[in-house]
Amino acid sequence: MKTSSEIVNKLRSEGHFMSIHLRFEMDMLAFAGCIDIFTPQEQKILIKYRKENFAEKELVYRERRLIGKCPLTPEEVGLILRALGFDNTTHIYLASGELFGGKRFMRPFKAMFPRLENHSSVGPGKLEENTRGLAGSAVDYMVCLLSDIFMPTYDGPSNFANNLIGHRLYYGFRTTITPNRKALAPIFMDREVGSTAGFEERVRQVMMKTYVGGPHKRIHPEPFYTNSWPECFCQENPRNHADKCPPDNIYEVLENQFRSEENEESIEVKATSQTVSISQTEETVI
Repeated sequence: MKTSSEIVNKLRSEGHFMSIHLRFEMDMLAFAGCIDIFTPQEQKILIKYRKENFAEKELVYRERRLIGKCPLTPEEVGLILRALGFDNTTHIYLASGELFGGKRFMRPFKAMFPRLENHSSVGPGKLEENTRGLAGSAVDYMVCLLSDIFMPTYDGPSNFANNLIGHRLYYGFRTTITPNRKALAPIFMDREVGSTAGFEERVRQVMMKTYVGGPHKRIHPEPFYTNSWPECFCQENPRNHADKCPPDNIYEVLENQFRSEENEESIEVKATSQTVSISQTEETVI
């Protein structure tokens, strides 16, 4: 919470910012079976990883992509944002693990959107990871929750993205851009073979039909924790105080909550120090 708070304060000092959960790591790519865009050597690595970690299943890249099962590439994310009118001054916080395929996949994205940050570049220092290495993910989650706009690039079997979508809905229907990968796939595949006529307009037409964080009734197979509307939600005028909606200034609420917990910890530490000091004094007297 402390690190997240410092990062959000720093980002907000420069204006509005968007967060993007870029799911382009080896495990997700191997799971999805989307390997054709990689070099032969990289494909071998992904195939080997899939055999060792997932059930054997024949996956055809083109078929997987057409049904929306392949994560968006960084370049595709950039093209979507540009089609929606975001320019190179857009401030972006990137939440991601180690991207597979090296810097070449990020190069086109950085060329379109150079104002990129992550918890390492904008954070106060190196995070103290716990035994499972989740500190970075925890910070990314909180920064994405508090960002002005959030964009997940793969909301399939991703608890991180799905929970955030639901969390942001609960905190006042905060703007979330969720690309329809299935509808976008033919457009990107046409572009790859040189058919670029009306590209941005086609992307805009798809994106205009997606939800951007407003209330909508959950339709199968949308998960419950991604959208609990309408049967499980907060209320403006509840009979039970526990059902009351969070205030609009959620950032200030979380900030105050953190400060309160920090003060309580400080008091506990002082109390413990005094107890230890008294014990040591008594031992000396004895």
